Amino acid sequence: MNILVQGLHGRGHDIRVVRSGTSWYIKEKSPHYTSVTVTLPEGLTMESEDFLALFLKKMLEIRRGKGSLQAFIAKNIDFSGHSKVHREMCQMVRTMFEDPQLMKQLQDAQFDLVLTDPAFAGGVLLARYLKLPMVFNVRWVPSWEAHFTFAPSPISYIPIIGSEFSDQMDLIERAQNMVYYFVRLYVEKIVINPHYDALCARYFGPGVDLYSLLHSADIWLMRVNFVFEFPRPTMPNVVYIGGFQCKPAKPLPLDLEEFMESSGEHRVIVMSLGTLVKGLPSELTDKIAYAFSQLPQKVIWRHLGERPSSLGNNTLLIKWLPQNDLLGHPKTRAFEAHGGTNGIYEAIYHGVPIVGIPLLFDQFDNLLRLQVRGAAKVLEVTTLSSQDFLEALQEVLEKPSYQTNMKRLSRLQHDQPIKPMDSALFWIEYVIRNKGAAHLRTESYRMPWYSYYCVDVVAVLLSAVLLFCMTIVGLLRLCCRACKKRKIKHE
Repeated sequence: MNILVQGLHGRGHDIRVVRSGTSWYIKEKSPHYTSVTVTLPEGLTMESEDFLALFLKKMLEIRRGKGSLQAFIAKNIDFSGHSKVHREMCQMVRTMFEDPQLMKQLQDAQFDLVLTDPAFAGGVLLARYLKLPMVFNVRWVPSWEAHFTFAPSPISYIPIIGSEFSDQMDLIERAQNMVYYFVRLYVEKIVINPHYDALCARYFGPGVDLYSLLHSADIWLMRVNFVFEFPRPTMPNVVYIGGFQCKPAKPLPLDLEEFMESSGEHRVIVMSLGTLVKGLPSELTDKIAYAFSQLPQKVIWRHLGERPSSLGNNTLLIKWLPQNDLLGHPKTRAFEAHGGTNGIYEAIYHGVPIVGIPLLFDQFDNLLRLQVRGAAKVLEVTTLSSQDFLEALQEVLEKPSYQTNMKRLSRLQHDQPIKPMDSALFWIEYVIRNKGAAHLRTESYRMPWYSYYCVDVVAVLLSAVLLFCMTIVGLLRLCCRACKKRKIKHE
């Protein structure tokens, strides 16, 4: 979101960013925006780093102890059952709505639109309250991947995120995919949406719920594209901006440049597990460090935990790294990643094959998409050994197909008529200029399910056929009776 904010600021827009007082990743001070900080009631700890660390630990335990179907159900029901962040998001919104001074300040500002990520839907409710057009920077809605909210999504060939299936499923996989779909539907209807629907009923009156508010968005800026995503149906008000954050590499700091150049012909492996997770368990980092030490390549590893005891002389640990610039460096040969969308698109942009260790959320499915295309090797974190990791690295480094396939994806990513960032900014400003984009928005969500799936049409047609058949049968019986009476009279 910050990348879009910077782009909009660079085009002269005045931006206000609403944040909670406990936010650790949305900074209060910025040259690109003015923050509106909401002080939460005591005891609320939204967006906590410790929460994510505990969540990672729990999800690894679930994945280690159960099969794929059991694990999927357990992690969805468990996490959503607590629904901590959604409850606290609703509390934040309630705190804002009950502050007349704050709401008057926001209304008097006469904003042009609300740009929000609907994964936690506070911004959706705020847009409705302020009666403003709405643009989503999106991949997720509160319960699942956003396509399932706004586009036809046949589960026969569209895998549910979390299933770890491709778009070519056999009978058993399609059956499992259907189970996953109904689990997600349960989470949406019973577990998550009621938090938001209660606020809708309180502040917006009858007939308004989270589902209808999501559908009222003017433009959906989807953070994927079909270089990465499996082909699927979509809608006119969806703009695909996958890789919008990618850009050419800048020169590295002198110390990193010297390290890269010192790698010689073997070159460098870059490792990063993202910014949301503080670190992996020490027994796992020791296995990874030992595998790295067996390679002739040098390694730059973004690492925040304890220094691994098996760390080799070829590995440089740093707390922060310029990931895009490292991936774009000619000495970079492979990327060891957790499978977050941003990192995957940067790897595609620069044509660097991936060894993946997915940990949370959509990371398993993201890496699967690259593995299906032959551009990544994916490992299971709960059973990972040093030998497994070493062999995966050697396979990606030594087998030319990984490099070839990723370079092909990179060419496709670059071969676009409009840069994804320019497309995103255009459509945001399009909504501002036209005060919305309702002409691109479907109203199909207002239809009852039996109308949407034409169950009523089928019922009418079947009734007509049945009536026709009954009429024919009745006429035939009358004819037979008439013929019989004539025969009796004749005799």
